[in-house]
Amino acid sequence: MSDSSENTLSKARKINQDTSRYGVFAEIGAGQEVARHFFQAGKASQTIAKTISAYDMVVSDDIYGKEQNGRYVCEPRLNKMLTHEYDLLIDRLSGPRGATSRFFALANTVATASSGSNKQSHGWMGVRFQSNPGGPANDIILHVRMLDRHRLQQQEALGILGVNLLYCAFYHLDKPEDFISRLAECLKDDQIIIDVIKFSGPEVKHFDVRLMNLELVRRGLAEAILFSPKNEILNVSDAIYGKSLLIQRGTYRPVTVTHMDVLKKGLEQIKDDVLKSEGKALDVLPIMELTMHNLTTDGHVNEKDFLERVETLTNQGVHVLISNFFLFYGLKRFIRRYNPHFMALVVGASHLNKLFTEEHYSDLQGGLLEGLGKLLEQKTKLYIYPHKTPNLCLTAKSFFPAPHLRHVYAHFVENKQIVDISGCDETGDYLHSIDVMKMIESGDAKWEQLVPPGVRDLIKSKKLFGLK
Repeated sequence: MSDSSENTLSKARKINQDTSRYGVFAEIGAGQEVARHFFQAGKASQTIAKTISAYDMVVSDDIYGKEQNGRYVCEPRLNKMLTHEYDLLIDRLSGPRGATSRFFALANTVATASSGSNKQSHGWMGVRFQSNPGGPANDIILHVRMLDRHRLQQQEALGILGVNLLYCAFYHLDKPEDFISRLAECLKDDQIIIDVIKFSGPEVKHFDVRLMNLELVRRGLAEAILFSPKNEILNVSDAIYGKSLLIQRGTYRPVTVTHMDVLKKGLEQIKDDVLKSEGKALDVLPIMELTMHNLTTDGHVNEKDFLERVETLTNQGVHVLISNFFLFYGLKRFIRRYNPHFMALVVGASHLNKLFTEEHYSDLQGGLLEGLGKLLEQKTKLYIYPHKTPNLCLTAKSFFPAPHLRHVYAHFVENKQIVDISGCDETGDYLHSIDVMKMIESGDAKWEQLVPPGVRDLIKSKKLFGLK
């Protein structure tokens, strides 16, 4: 995150001095943290039509209506706040004032928490705004987590972010590539996580929501982002709530029939494990995961390539997670923040060697033992899919780590925390994405048999992955 020559107060002052901007602040949970900056900057009467903090739940429900799930810190509540306040503003002031004013409504619904609390400090924030007097509305919506330990610091970060959001919406829509860095100005490192950003409306139609969310991960503002099979951006905590998870990591350039068979075999295995672990059946959410490490070449992300990978994966009806976790234990720790249920990570047997490479755990005091201990427990297993070639077939049973690690490996195998999910006779040769790409690049039509039919048709119709 970066500092800027324009501090938060000067940004608020510039907006206050812009007499064409006029709007409402509706804030629930943390106080009037965004509006406060505009009052302190001076000339607030030129910007603020109303501020409201419907802090009491009965009052809030009376104004905005009840949520079916009974929650107050959620995206539907934010949308209701924006709609109610913006529509009311337009209805009351669209007469003579509407000819010269560009109206807006900024809203947030937030839960702060003190240090030592088990509660999540998070919230939804959004702005609905006009770019021209009498023009259509545009929305920018964020989901954020506050990482500071104390409520006062969380409130302060929220206020800075809210001013930045308005400032970006009003003055920085011309360069989408700069938007995320400007949104984080004046925030300290590790102060805020922004794990969802959404855009809608004619003035922001040039923003590709997928690339903007990828930029959050690339800049370290988000640990991970999740795409639905419909290519929508989802809030991770909401999407995985109450479900068991089957996560497969890969490069998927492109996804192959082997990847889909790995997922199929994993789904067959996980049903029994969920019953044993949870004592009841749970919905299982299959997720294909890509790491930023696998998307980056020489420190840069090929945006076209990224979009093609996501599109071909969601074509198969799966959710796609883009994460910053090089090692599995970091991914597991992230998931456990939101979900206590059984989860399985499924990999090809050739990845076992990487998992038992001690250098990968050099940043941990306890090294490999600590890393594997953080990864594997009663409700987390590693599923191993055979790595079969014309010459050999590697499984969990036929893998042998370095001699001094064999007892460690045996412990996890004997406790069924590392398990095979298929035998060599039930699988074909393992098809790697790189082999398919070589065929696509060389014009060898055999690649069409190595990817799922829907992916084949998509690649051919849109000329993906450089197909000629």
